[in-house]
Amino acid sequence: MKKKAWGLSKTIGSFFNNQHKLMEDFPQRYSYNPTLRWNAELESYFSNAYGPQNFSRISKALTRPSCYSCIRVNTLKTTPDAVIDKLTAVLKENRADISKCEVAGLDNVVFVRGSGPHAINYGYAADGKPPKEVLVSRKCAEAVLRGAQVYIPGVLACSAHVEKGELVAVSVSVEQPGVDGGWGVGITRGTVLQGSQTDPYHLERSGLYIGQGRAMMSRSGMFRVTEGLAVDMSDRVFHLPSFRDVLEGEIFLQNLPSIVAARALDPQKGERILDMCAAPGGKTTAIAILMKDEGEIVAVDRSHNKVQGIHKLAAEMGLSCITLYKLDALKAVCVRNESEDLSDPSCAKDNHGGHIQDSNFMKSEVEKIESITFERLNAEKDFKKAVSNEKAIESSYISKADIRKEMRRKRNGPGRNQCLGGKVEKSKGFAPSSFDRVLLDAPCSALGLRPRLFTGEETIESLRKHAIYQRRMFDQAVQLVRPGGVIVYSTCTINPGENEALVRYALDTYKFLSLAPQHPRIGGPGLVGRFEFPDGYTEEWLRPGEEELVQRFDPSSPLDTIGFFIAKFMVGSNEADLQNSSS
Repeated sequence: MKKKAWGLSKTIGSFFNNQHKLMEDFPQRYSYNPTLRWNAELESYFSNAYGPQNFSRISKALTRPSCYSCIRVNTLKTTPDAVIDKLTAVLKENRADISKCEVAGLDNVVFVRGSGPHAINYGYAADGKPPKEVLVSRKCAEAVLRGAQVYIPGVLACSAHVEKGELVAVSVSVEQPGVDGGWGVGITRGTVLQGSQTDPYHLERSGLYIGQGRAMMSRSGMFRVTEGLAVDMSDRVFHLPSFRDVLEGEIFLQNLPSIVAARALDPQKGERILDMCAAPGGKTTAIAILMKDEGEIVAVDRSHNKVQGIHKLAAEMGLSCITLYKLDALKAVCVRNESEDLSDPSCAKDNHGGHIQDSNFMKSEVEKIESITFERLNAEKDFKKAVSNEKAIESSYISKADIRKEMRRKRNGPGRNQCLGGKVEKSKGFAPSSFDRVLLDAPCSALGLRPRLFTGEETIESLRKHAIYQRRMFDQAVQLVRPGGVIVYSTCTINPGENEALVRYALDTYKFLSLAPQHPRIGGPGLVGRFEFPDGYTEEWLRPGEEELVQRFDPSSPLDTIGFFIAKFMVGSNEADLQNSSS
């Protein structure tokens, strides 16, 4: 397995590194050379876990995107070779280099090469004047580094007299420490940039230029509307092809470790599988394809909108074996009282997946309630529409408050009652030992995702809260898997407290659990040892011999992936431990 991982590392390294251009010859200000700022205690913790030099390399890698796009092919609809032919035609103008993964078990993966970091001439040296500039939010910049364009909600400030079609530099505003001890941007949207040291955060923006492009609106237009394309990026620090609306249903853009996590679960045809935190649906659909769409995958998420997003993705891919519920993973195990109504279909399933049918009376009552609620919502909507039309007739002026509200709506989603796609079925949980396999891709600190330009808000305390939350979810997962079943636990963070420490907790708490080998294995070993915090708390990690049974993906390694962690557990039989867990 080590030879396979090394071979893949060499392939990726030689495939992508040849195109890198050094940036040292250009002025330091107009370059991309960010530095992650960590909480001091957190930096000490990570430096102890990884070693100071290795952690420094990890921090630098996190500020940059992977130099390739990883594509999972829907093998129920097409083949990797067919996808390569189609992508070659679609990306012809980009002259993209496309390659099929040669690792056994990952034969449905295709790599599309990107390049970077590139040095960009922003025109500063030509006439001595600073380039015209558009300042964007940190989240917008992270998306641009992955290949997106600059859209209106992400624009914070702009140079004076920028007209449509002009070439502008794009810089980033990263959160800075405030006087109250918190973090914030501190720039009023619409601020005029003069290109001088009197500009807000002028020094802090040095080394945070991510490319240049053509302004698609004038400066006044950018701050008068709430949506639309602001800057069409023509020259980027990192070149990664966009796959928006490309081969929908045939391919899915997914990080390589996430694909490995679904493979490690090793789903089989006809099994009943639970994806506990399923959004956005990448692993759910990957599992369904591995099962040839035969069996049942129960996918849950506590967000109404995210469940609908999974439904849309499954429909695009032509998958029918996925059952979706809105459910908090902390309440995944159904707890029944003697007086409790058993009409909920998900809670009433037995170990073989059968349903207890609702009574006609219950159905009719539910339909009445839904009808009344629907009419009330429509009446409220019609009233609001009439009022808004009257206001529109009176004046076409759009207040800044309305603009901010609309931008928040676009950023956070339309909300539960304004969703498209209909009702999402809720669940009261599932019967113990009712699944063959469970995937727990737990919500985490996400400190492995890249590119990442800000980490200042995370502290030792916040990471401990994540770990507590994950242990509670794992307790639920253990109760839901039948004896002889499998649990795969994964995160997208570099934090040992959410990774190796969770494995230690699982093995020490549930003696019937054991770590199982993973296939394919391309990640590195886990961390062995412990860490003693200044407050006296000791965090236990893996013990010698366990490190090779987990996969840890280092973002600074030659594989050039996100930071990720995977552990696979085999479930034995121990009713006493399960009873203690449920109590």
